[in-house]
Amino acid sequence: MTTLDETLAALSDPTRRGVIDRLRRRPHRAGELADAFGVSPPAMSRHLRVLRASGLVEEDHQGEDARVRTYRLRHEPFTALRRWLDEVERYWSRELDAFKQHAERTRAAPGAERSRAAPGAERARAAPAAERTRGRGR
Repeated sequence: MTTLDETLAALSDPTRRGVIDRLRRRPHRAGELADAFGVSPPAMSRHLRVLRASGLVEEDHQGEDARVRTYRLRHEPFTALRRWLDEVERYWSRELDAFKQHAERTRAAPGAERSRAAPGAERARAAPAAERTRGRGR
């Protein structure tokens, strides 16, 4: 799995996205995060394990008690995610610009589209009128 895949997989869970939002403000202890989301400490531990494995967060053992872990965001995975999203956005911007130009060209010259239609298209549109005419004579 690529780093981007791991990042997206980690962010697919709403609780983990909420943890990311909280950690944007400041580092938090695991217990604080569990309380904030109303989940058990083991459940939060699993969420934090996924976030650590993806590289989105890191833990810090500060203080005298090594059991107390503080979690903070890491910048690098978000930079890679932003780069990928920028590439996707550039692609869609080009596509939408091309569509806009096409729409403006066809609006400016309404007869131009008909002349570019496939051979026989005009006959196909005329066929129902001819059938209606034939039906009247009967």
